[in-house]
Amino acid sequence: MQPIRVLIVDDHALFAEALAARLGREPDLVILPIAADVRRALALAGTERPQVVVLDMTLGAESGLDVLDRVREDHPDVRVVVLTAMSDLDTLVQAVRRGAVGWLSKTEGADLVARVIRSAARQGGWLPPEVLGEVLRRLAAGDARDAGGTRLLADLTPREREVLQCMVDGLGRAEIADRLGLSANTVRTHTQNLLAKLDLHSALEAITLAMRAGMRPGSGD
Repeated sequence: MQPIRVLIVDDHALFAEALAARLGREPDLVILPIAADVRRALALAGTERPQVVVLDMTLGAESGLDVLDRVREDHPDVRVVVLTAMSDLDTLVQAVRRGAVGWLSKTEGADLVARVIRSAARQGGWLPPEVLGEVLRRLAAGDARDAGGTRLLADLTPREREVLQCMVDGLGRAEIADRLGLSANTVRTHTQNLLAKLDLHSALEAITLAMRAGMRPGSGD
Protein backbone atom coordinates (compact mmCIF):
# COMPACT_ATOMS: atom_id res chain seq x y z
CA MET A 1 0.00 0.00 0.00
CA GLN A 2 1.29 3.46 -0.90
CA PRO A 3 2.17 5.38 2.29
CA ILE A 4 -0.03 8.39 3.05
CA ARG A 5 1.85 11.60 3.88
CA VAL A 6 0.09 13.45 6.69
CA LEU A 7 0.63 17.04 7.86
CA ILE A 8 -0.72 17.92 11.32
CA VAL A 9 -1.55 21.62 11.80
CA ASP A 10 -2.22 22.39 15.46
CA ASP A 11 -0.83 24.98 17.90
CA HIS A 12 -1.42 22.75 20.94
CA ALA A 13 2.07 21.25 21.09
CA LEU A 14 1.40 18.41 23.55
CA PHE A 15 -1.73 17.28 21.71
CA ALA A 16 -0.09 17.53 18.28
CA GLU A 17 3.02 15.65 19.38
CA ALA A 18 0.98 12.90 21.04
CA LEU A 19 -1.20 12.56 17.95
CA ALA A 20 1.85 12.46 15.68
CA ALA A 21 3.45 9.76 17.82
CA ARG A 22 0.28 7.65 17.83
CA LEU A 23 -0.42 8.02 14.10
CA GLY A 24 3.25 7.35 13.39
CA ARG A 25 2.71 3.79 14.62
CA GLU A 26 0.34 3.15 11.71
CA PRO A 27 2.40 1.36 9.03
CA ASP A 28 0.75 3.20 6.12
CA LEU A 29 0.97 6.74 7.53
CA VAL A 30 4.02 9.00 7.18
CA ILE A 31 3.77 11.85 9.68
CA LEU A 32 5.46 15.06 8.53
CA PRO A 33 6.83 17.85 10.77
CA ILE A 34 4.08 19.55 12.79
CA ALA A 35 2.90 23.05 11.87
CA ALA A 36 1.72 25.32 14.70
CA ASP A 37 0.63 28.34 12.67
CA VAL A 38 -0.68 29.38 9.26
CA ARG A 39 2.69 30.41 7.84
CA ARG A 40 4.41 27.16 8.81
CA ALA A 41 1.48 25.11 7.56
CA LEU A 42 1.59 26.71 4.12
CA ALA A 43 5.36 26.35 3.90
CA LEU A 44 5.23 22.65 4.80
CA ALA A 45 2.32 22.02 2.45
CA GLY A 46 4.57 23.25 -0.36
CA THR A 47 7.79 21.47 0.60
CA GLU A 48 6.60 18.21 2.18
CA ARG A 49 3.85 17.33 -0.32
CA PRO A 50 1.26 15.95 2.12
CA GLN A 51 -1.71 14.03 0.77
CA VAL A 52 -3.83 14.75 3.86
CA VAL A 53 -3.72 17.76 6.19
CA VAL A 54 -5.15 17.26 9.69
CA LEU A 55 -6.17 20.78 10.65
CA ASP A 56 -7.30 22.44 13.87
CA MET A 57 -9.75 25.31 13.48
CA THR A 58 -8.09 27.52 16.10
CA LEU A 59 -4.41 28.39 15.68
CA GLY A 60 -3.81 31.00 18.34
CA ALA A 61 -5.26 34.23 17.01
CA GLU A 62 -5.47 32.73 13.51
CA SER A 63 -8.21 30.63 11.96
CA GLY A 64 -7.84 27.21 10.46
CA LEU A 65 -10.18 28.40 7.71
CA ASP A 66 -7.31 30.58 6.44
CA VAL A 67 -5.12 27.50 6.09
CA LEU A 68 -7.97 25.63 4.44
CA ASP A 69 -8.52 28.36 1.86
CA ARG A 70 -4.83 28.65 0.97
CA VAL A 71 -4.17 24.91 0.85
CA ARG A 72 -7.17 24.33 -1.40
CA GLU A 73 -6.07 27.20 -3.64
CA ASP A 74 -2.38 26.29 -3.87
CA HIS A 75 -2.62 22.50 -3.59
CA PRO A 76 -6.08 21.41 -4.78
CA ASP A 77 -5.20 17.71 -4.61
CA VAL A 78 -4.49 17.87 -0.88
CA ARG A 79 -7.32 16.54 1.28
CA VAL A 80 -8.11 18.43 4.48
CA VAL A 81 -9.56 16.76 7.57
CA VAL A 82 -10.53 19.08 10.43
CA LEU A 83 -9.64 17.83 13.92
CA THR A 84 -10.82 20.36 16.47
CA ALA A 85 -12.32 20.99 19.88
CA MET A 86 -14.90 23.26 18.25
CA SER A 87 -18.46 21.99 17.94
CA ASP A 88 -19.98 24.96 16.14
CA LEU A 89 -22.16 23.73 13.28
CA ASP A 90 -21.85 26.96 11.30
CA THR A 91 -18.05 26.62 11.28
CA LEU A 92 -18.38 22.98 10.24
CA VAL A 93 -20.57 23.95 7.28
CA GLN A 94 -18.15 26.75 6.34
CA ALA A 95 -15.26 24.29 6.42
CA VAL A 96 -17.09 21.84 4.14
CA ARG A 97 -18.05 24.63 1.76
CA ARG A 98 -14.41 25.65 1.60
CA GLY A 99 -13.17 22.18 0.79
CA ALA A 100 -12.73 20.15 3.97
CA VAL A 101 -13.58 16.47 3.46
CA GLY A 102 -13.74 15.48 7.11
CA TRP A 103 -14.57 16.86 10.55
CA LEU A 104 -13.57 15.15 13.78
CA SER A 105 -13.71 16.13 17.43
CA LYS A 106 -10.48 15.99 19.41
CA THR A 107 -12.30 13.67 21.79
CA GLU A 108 -12.35 10.94 19.12
CA GLY A 109 -9.86 8.11 19.37
CA ALA A 110 -6.76 7.89 17.20
CA ASP A 111 -8.09 4.76 15.49
CA LEU A 112 -10.98 6.74 14.01
CA VAL A 113 -8.65 9.60 13.04
CA ALA A 114 -6.45 7.14 11.18
CA ARG A 115 -9.46 5.61 9.39
CA VAL A 116 -10.72 9.03 8.31
CA ILE A 117 -7.24 9.97 7.04
CA ARG A 118 -7.19 6.80 4.93
CA SER A 119 -10.69 7.50 3.63
CA ALA A 120 -9.72 11.08 2.74
CA ALA A 121 -6.64 9.88 0.85
CA ARG A 122 -8.92 7.58 -1.18
CA GLN A 123 -11.14 10.53 -2.13
CA GLY A 124 -13.62 9.73 0.61
CA GLY A 125 -14.66 11.79 3.60
CA TRP A 126 -16.33 11.68 7.00
CA LEU A 127 -18.69 13.84 9.02
CA PRO A 128 -20.18 13.05 12.44
CA PRO A 129 -23.30 10.95 11.78
CA GLU A 130 -25.35 12.93 14.28
CA VAL A 131 -24.95 16.17 12.28
CA LEU A 132 -24.63 14.81 8.74
CA GLY A 133 -28.29 15.36 7.85
CA GLU A 134 -28.30 18.96 9.06
CA VAL A 135 -25.03 19.74 7.26
CA LEU A 136 -26.37 18.38 3.98
CA ARG A 137 -29.61 20.30 4.48
CA ARG A 138 -27.68 23.55 4.96
CA LEU A 139 -25.47 22.84 1.97
CA ALA A 140 -28.52 22.12 -0.16
CA ALA A 141 -30.67 25.03 0.96
CA GLY A 142 -28.20 27.56 2.30
CA ASP A 143 -28.38 30.27 -0.33
CA ALA A 144 -29.71 31.42 -3.68
CA ARG A 145 -26.72 30.02 -5.49
CA ASP A 146 -27.89 26.48 -4.75
CA ALA A 147 -31.48 27.38 -5.61
CA GLY A 148 -30.29 28.24 -9.11
CA GLY A 149 -28.61 24.88 -9.52
CA THR A 150 -30.33 23.86 -12.74
CA ARG A 151 -29.33 27.11 -14.42
CA LEU A 152 -25.75 26.79 -13.20
CA LEU A 153 -25.43 23.21 -14.44
CA ALA A 154 -26.52 24.40 -17.87
CA ASP A 155 -23.23 26.32 -18.07
CA LEU A 156 -21.20 23.10 -17.88
CA THR A 157 -19.80 21.42 -20.98
CA PRO A 158 -21.07 17.91 -21.80
CA ARG A 159 -17.81 16.42 -20.52
CA GLU A 160 -17.99 18.40 -17.28
CA ARG A 161 -21.54 17.12 -16.78
CA GLU A 162 -20.29 13.56 -17.32
CA VAL A 163 -17.61 14.08 -14.69
CA LEU A 164 -20.16 15.55 -12.30
CA GLN A 165 -22.50 12.60 -12.88
CA CYS A 166 -19.63 10.27 -12.00
CA MET A 167 -19.10 12.24 -8.79
CA VAL A 168 -22.79 11.85 -7.96
CA ASP A 169 -22.35 8.12 -8.63
CA GLY A 170 -19.71 8.07 -5.90
CA LEU A 171 -16.66 7.49 -8.09
CA GLY A 172 -13.18 8.70 -7.21
CA ARG A 173 -10.86 10.35 -9.71
CA ALA A 174 -9.22 7.12 -10.91
CA GLU A 175 -12.62 5.46 -11.35
CA ILE A 176 -13.95 8.48 -13.28
CA ALA A 177 -10.90 8.36 -15.53
CA ASP A 178 -11.48 4.66 -16.17
CA ARG A 179 -15.21 5.09 -16.89
CA LEU A 180 -14.74 8.02 -19.27
CA GLY A 181 -11.49 6.87 -20.87
CA LEU A 182 -9.58 9.93 -19.66
CA SER A 183 -6.34 10.47 -17.78
CA ALA A 184 -6.48 11.30 -14.08
CA ASN A 185 -4.99 14.72 -14.82
CA THR A 186 -7.72 15.45 -17.36
CA VAL A 187 -10.37 14.46 -14.82
CA ARG A 188 -8.72 16.78 -12.31
CA THR A 189 -8.86 19.64 -14.81
CA HIS A 190 -12.54 19.03 -15.60
CA THR A 191 -13.31 18.84 -11.87
CA GLN A 192 -11.53 22.12 -11.16
CA ASN A 193 -13.29 23.79 -14.09
CA LEU A 194 -16.76 22.67 -13.07
CA LEU A 195 -16.19 23.71 -9.45
CA ALA A 196 -15.04 27.14 -10.67
CA LYS A 197 -18.10 27.53 -12.92
CA LEU A 198 -20.40 26.57 -10.06
CA ASP A 199 -18.48 28.81 -7.63
CA LEU A 200 -17.99 25.87 -5.27
CA HIS A 201 -15.02 24.62 -3.27
CA SER A 202 -15.58 20.91 -2.78
CA ALA A 203 -16.92 17.77 -4.41
CA LEU A 204 -19.49 17.40 -1.62
CA GLU A 205 -20.95 20.81 -2.46
CA ALA A 206 -21.02 19.95 -6.17
CA ILE A 207 -22.79 16.66 -5.51
CA THR A 208 -25.35 18.39 -3.28
CA LEU A 209 -26.03 21.03 -5.92
CA ALA A 210 -26.27 18.42 -8.69
CA MET A 211 -28.76 16.31 -6.75
CA ARG A 212 -30.82 19.38 -5.93
CA ALA A 213 -30.91 20.08 -9.68
CA GLY A 214 -32.17 16.57 -10.41
CA MET A 215 -29.08 14.41 -10.92
CA ARG A 216 -29.30 11.01 -9.25
CA PRO A 217 -26.81 8.14 -8.82
CA GLY A 218 -26.90 5.87 -11.84
CA SER A 219 -28.89 8.29 -13.99
CA GLY A 220 -25.98 8.65 -16.38
CA ASP A 221 -25.74 4.93 -17.16
